[in-house]
Amino acid sequence: MAAARRQVLDEDLREMTRYFHALKDIMRLRILIVLATSGEMTVTELARTLHVSQPLISFHLRPLRTLSLVQVRRVGREVYCSVNLIEIERRQHEFVELLAEATI
Repeated sequence: MAAARRQVLDEDLREMTRYFHALKDIMRLRILIVLATSGEMTVTELARTLHVSQPLISFHLRPLRTLSLVQVRRVGREVYCSVNLIEIERRQHEFVELLAEATI
């Protein structure tokens, strides 16, 4: 039973590692903050607001999108982004639970 629990714990830890890896960059945190305070924005608007290039914003959005921390929708050529607070809250809750029940 302990081996099975350890395997589940290892899988949980790998998922948490992916989550924290996506958040480790200052630009990604800035993107999340801007989206959280401004609501939905285009990639172009994000680039202008953060004073960086659109390709750099797209590069940093990729891991945030992969983990569903940022949602996107397309309208013509524009890509609109918004922060997914529900997913961020869910992952925070999972992390707290993982800490509370972990026996490594």
